[in-house]
Amino acid sequence: MAEQVKRIIRVTTEQHVLTDEPPVENFPMRTWSVSVSLLNQEGNEIPANILDKVTYTLHPTFLNPIRTLKTPPFRVEEKGWGEFDIPISVHLVGLNGKLGERKIHHDLNFLKEKYTIDHTISIPTNKSSILNKLLQESGPIPSAEDLSKRKTNEDLNKNTKKLKSNGNAVKGSIDLEKLANGLTKLNEDDLIVIVQMVTDNKTNEMNIKNDVDNGEFTMDLYTLPESLLKSLWDYVKKQTGDV
Repeated sequence: MAEQVKRIIRVTTEQHVLTDEPPVENFPMRTWSVSVSLLNQEGNEIPANILDKVTYTLHPTFLNPIRTLKTPPFRVEEKGWGEFDIPISVHLVGLNGKLGERKIHHDLNFLKEKYTIDHTISIPTNKSSILNKLLQESGPIPSAEDLSKRKTNEDLNKNTKKLKSNGNAVKGSIDLEKLANGLTKLNEDDLIVIVQMVTDNKTNEMNIKNDVDNGEFTMDLYTLPESLLKSLWDYVKKQTGDV
């Protein structure tokens, strides 16, 4: 799975009644516009330079209902009297086709003269160096090393919490439930040591799984030999002071 960051796209609607034009079916005519911007990490609006185009699909009663804008703020402007949903497709710079497309369903309504709706989108950071450079204008993007460490830490912690004792709380002199609980308290570097200790002493009887591609490591504590369990126990106790 590609590493991703999140950004907030803001859709802004502005509208007002046209007093010099007659109503239609007792509804006043209005001029309205919808535009797209980006929020930076401080929550301030900035131009959505990470987008190379925005496509609006208006109600079919409009002339040329599919409108594509290629310049920030990607504003579409029209006149009308009715409210309707507007499908919006935003396209990320440097990513072709579906990979770069994000779809938003926007409710055009006339309850307020101006309103904003924020949408969070996920963006891959390993597909386009140009896009990554533009992303840095709105906030940091983690380096490959940072992403690798974060994933290792998340996966090891997630899967350590899934350690199973096979229905028996004790094996030999080791309390497996306490050991499993102690393992969840270790930091990233210590968890890597645990994985190394287990894999270095692997036997056919041990039920362990090291999914390198997905960064996941799981093991059934009860299938580990007592000597290895004792080594794990001593290491956890040394690192945490508590098992």
